[in-house]
Amino acid sequence: MTLSFAGHGASRGLALGRARVRLPHALEIGEQHVPAAQVEAEAARLQAALEAARAEMRALREKLQGALSRDAIEFIDLHALLLDDPELVQDLDGLIRQERYSAGYALRVQRDRLAAVFESMDDPYLKARLDDLDHIIGRVNAHLHRREPLPRGTAGEVLVCENVAPSEIAQLQAQGVVAIVSAAGSPLSHSAILARSLHLPLVVGAAEALVRINDGDVVMVDGDSGRVVVDPDAAELRDYRAREQQEARERRDLERLRSKPTRTRDGVDIAVYANAESREDVARAHALGAAGVGLYRTEFLFLQSEQLPDEEEQFLAYRDAVLAMPGRPVTFRTLDLGADKADRAGLTLANEDNPALGVRGVRLSLLYDRVFDTQLRAIARASAYGPVRVLVPMVACREELVIVRRRLARAVASVRRRGVAVEPPPLGAMIEVPAAAIGVHGLADAVDFLSVGTNDLVQYLLAVDRNNDALGDLYSPLHPGVLRLLAHVIGAGVQHGVPVAVCGEMAGDVRLAPLLLALGLREFSLHPANLLELRRAIRDCDLAALQAGAPKLLQARDRRAIERWLAAATQP
Repeated sequence: MTLSFAGHGASRGLALGRARVRLPHALEIGEQHVPAAQVEAEAARLQAALEAARAEMRALREKLQGALSRDAIEFIDLHALLLDDPELVQDLDGLIRQERYSAGYALRVQRDRLAAVFESMDDPYLKARLDDLDHIIGRVNAHLHRREPLPRGTAGEVLVCENVAPSEIAQLQAQGVVAIVSAAGSPLSHSAILARSLHLPLVVGAAEALVRINDGDVVMVDGDSGRVVVDPDAAELRDYRAREQQEARERRDLERLRSKPTRTRDGVDIAVYANAESREDVARAHALGAAGVGLYRTEFLFLQSEQLPDEEEQFLAYRDAVLAMPGRPVTFRTLDLGADKADRAGLTLANEDNPALGVRGVRLSLLYDRVFDTQLRAIARASAYGPVRVLVPMVACREELVIVRRRLARAVASVRRRGVAVEPPPLGAMIEVPAAAIGVHGLADAVDFLSVGTNDLVQYLLAVDRNNDALGDLYSPLHPGVLRLLAHVIGAGVQHGVPVAVCGEMAGDVRLAPLLLALGLREFSLHPANLLELRRAIRDCDLAALQAGAPKLLQARDRRAIERWLAAATQP
């Protein structure tokens, strides 16, 4: 019998497959003791499971390359840190040796102890790390009992679960999973962002999934509407096949846009750049017709090893990126790390209670003069091979930009003394701190361009952690305050003759293209996977009509009014 229910579409696309149900992690292990003679063997069994989990995380990290890896690697590294936590390992060993617990029961006891600590925390961000703890404990327990966290042979299957970690997404797709349905989660989570980058259909917040879907059921997933159909009937299957064929035709049509201009219906050219973090990403963006690279994330070069990359290593990476985008600008964002990742990049900072508001971005660069100067020299050298721009993250005040421009000039002078003819690259600021957005008029004469990082700007402006499921309805780029602040930044750019781009998640959401155009945006920067879809959406827009409707948009008092404006603006 066919049944259907709805969640929230988090990653577009259709999929049909057999359900693989993964119940919420729970170590249902009663109290178990081992004889004294078996204590050493049990401790060794646990250590082997821990090492197997570490090896699994290392292997997964090595497989992930390019922009798709950004969020996954962040979580993989976090889980690896948990596995290497001396307190966790020592306590587990102590429970086996002193209490003579079995390895499985020791895992459960330690998990429950740590969970109690996390749940008692007031900080929502730290409390949310309980999911990471459960995920890594689940990996260790799976190796302890010689089970895979997800059974192999999953090709053609739909994973049905409580939640899915970003570190799993790429691995699941590589195993052949065709879609994911989760009972919890948010469309704005890191997992959802990565799923969209991989074009893996994802439905989140489907609360009925775990009670209404059985292992082996045939499941149809609509990542656009969030609809999930169990055991679809003949009519549902005909509709699925028709939509599948329509999507195939649309993909073929998109391919034809590679060599066509990104121009609105009324003849206005819009610049569409790519976000990247490797030469491969840049080459792909160039092939898709990107106007250049609007954001090249340099921190991944720093996170590849425990040693800081020297000037030559950085220069070669930056030069190759420039060569992969011949004649078009490549915008290098300077090191954007916080205290939670600085140690892994060979830098040392004291632990911070709230790293999202701590020493990160330009604050870290100005703290480590030699590291920053080395990076600026490497970028300056790469500028000899093609147009380059420098983008400074986490800017809060004009004084930071004045210092960076002075340092950039010094780096250029140093490169010139070596006989390399280079000019100072254009300097830009990331607008992601609300104070910088509000005071943008005071920054405009200190920069050559601006780039709005909407992910952090929205998070900071609304005081909402976008990965906190309990606050999912509050985190929205369609908040009236967000749109008015964006309009303020874009308007300041026009007034001062400074180009403004949006490089955050909003730029990659094709449904929001008409809204951003109405606010005055003329430059987008997004993941290469969504370039052609955005270019099509822009080509379908009448810019003059959108601008005429902008005053009504900015007068909206709530999200529903903005959604109604957007629906009306996108009607044929």
